[in-house]
Amino acid sequence: MGKNNVANRQAMCEILIEEGTKNQAITVLTSDSRGSASLADFARTLPKQIVEVGIAEQNIVSIAAGLAHMGKRPFVASPACFLSMRSIEQIKVDVAYSNKNVKLVGISGGVSYGALGMSHHSLQDIAVARAIPNLQVLLPADRFETIQMFKALAQSDVPAYIRLGRNPVEDCYASADYPFEIGKAVEMRSGEDITLIATGETVRQALDAAEILAEEGIKATVLNVHSLKPFDSEAVLRVAKKTGIVVTVEEHSLYNGLGAAVAEVLAAETGIRQKIVAFPDEALITGSGPELFAHYGLDGASIAKTAKTFIGG
Repeated sequence: MGKNNVANRQAMCEILIEEGTKNQAITVLTSDSRGSASLADFARTLPKQIVEVGIAEQNIVSIAAGLAHMGKRPFVASPACFLSMRSIEQIKVDVAYSNKNVKLVGISGGVSYGALGMSHHSLQDIAVARAIPNLQVLLPADRFETIQMFKALAQSDVPAYIRLGRNPVEDCYASADYPFEIGKAVEMRSGEDITLIATGETVRQALDAAEILAEEGIKATVLNVHSLKPFDSEAVLRVAKKTGIVVTVEEHSLYNGLGAAVAEVLAAETGIRQKIVAFPDEALITGSGPELFAHYGLDGASIAKTAKTFIGG
């Protein structure tokens, strides 16, 4: 497939305009981030359905919870690094504990801000969000899955944290015309030699790795876990048992993300080996997102190399 020139955040905007036109209760809140979130078109199209809070991430969550209490369907768009760290008490209490229908969209997640360093990286957000009861945790792989996911979110009454990256992503799907369900993983490719399990924008890297492995006669299954909560344990067990060798790939700390979720499922199983490919527990070097992926072994070529070594291990 060719490169996609539309980032996931742009696909989000298009769906929010579509759904917001049909339902005036849908309200977008931004923290001086409508440009970063690609929501300028939403503001122009539906100016009465957007609230600019300014750089006040804790306030934006509480305001959204209040709007939800009054019957609105708020979507908060704020940089993931700040939304998931500065606002975590408000997310835990005002949204999740209070069971308010707020969709928290962490934009420019992972290492999207690359060169801005650790203060702007969000590599702990999934770990924190996973541990909060009554909060879904979702990461779309590409523009097509973003479309499907936000259509579902527009109809859902469940609080959720959704992480999006900043940059364009190569397509993983051929179109948005496929069955999608929150909480149901998608088997993107089938093979018998090794299983690659990925989430969010690392799904593309896992697919690239599978293509490289295929050229060397190694058949890989690729499982896209777009929902970290609710988590599709059944699908993970199925593909893990098929190959007995699992490599998880995520744009997150190696602690308490996708790899940990998979390990929790496989802990009671025997004969299945797992390796976690993620960012190490350290302050990362400075560089662009692709440079960081390559340096820390999260690009397709590096994942393929790791997989081959692990198979031979």
